[in-house]
Amino acid sequence: MIYIKSAGEVEKMRQSGLILAECFEVIKPYIKPGIKTSELDKITKEHILSKGAKPSFLNYAGFPGSICASVNDVVIHGIPGSYELKEGDIISLDVGVLKDGFHTDACRTFAVGEISPEAKRLMDVTEQSFFEGMKYARFGERLFSISATIQDYVESNGFSIVRNYCGHGVGKNLHEDPEVPNYGVFGKGNRLMKNMTLAIEPMVNMGKPQTKTLSDGWTVVTADGKYAAHYENTIVITDGEPLILTMK
Repeated sequence: MIYIKSAGEVEKMRQSGLILAECFEVIKPYIKPGIKTSELDKITKEHILSKGAKPSFLNYAGFPGSICASVNDVVIHGIPGSYELKEGDIISLDVGVLKDGFHTDACRTFAVGEISPEAKRLMDVTEQSFFEGMKYARFGERLFSISATIQDYVESNGFSIVRNYCGHGVGKNLHEDPEVPNYGVFGKGNRLMKNMTLAIEPMVNMGKPQTKTLSDGWTVVTADGKYAAHYENTIVITDGEPLILTMK
């Protein structure tokens, strides 16, 4: 069941989203060679708590971190730990914030020092695919028009869409209906309604789309070992342009 938010609930999510947007501003200066992903987790957690909010991911279904820190060939759900970032790495930081009973969810992929031109292009295409999809995040449009537009943009640039993980509704629960795949048939899917809140999150592989899960039960990597990137925001459907809740 899709839960349509009230104006007051959207405002609560906006406040949660602003805290989340701040997390990326706070953490960006620390993303450099030599820092451990566990330190990035600690810095982000402390910022969230300082704002009277909670990290959505901590202990969610047993997840041990406050953020997902996914480096290079890790697509999603990387567990923060002892790994030290190296020059040329890329790292996706996926963050969730719970404030006043409502979650928001967002992700950014960052370069560690100088990265290869192809890694930079992967990051750029992944981010831009989100904004291409947003052109159809309009009241009355069909959900899968967002999905198909993301897919078309990514594949036309020579990269592949991860198919076994997707975006989702978000609100009182971190994961709500509907599922929002990053591929699909244009003009299909649920009609978008005002105050529907969605986490749209292209996950893009440099090589083939297949993934596998490591023995920790969480870490999802590309099957071919090539880099992956991830970009996500929580949005709300309005009468006009969609509002991105997790950007300032």
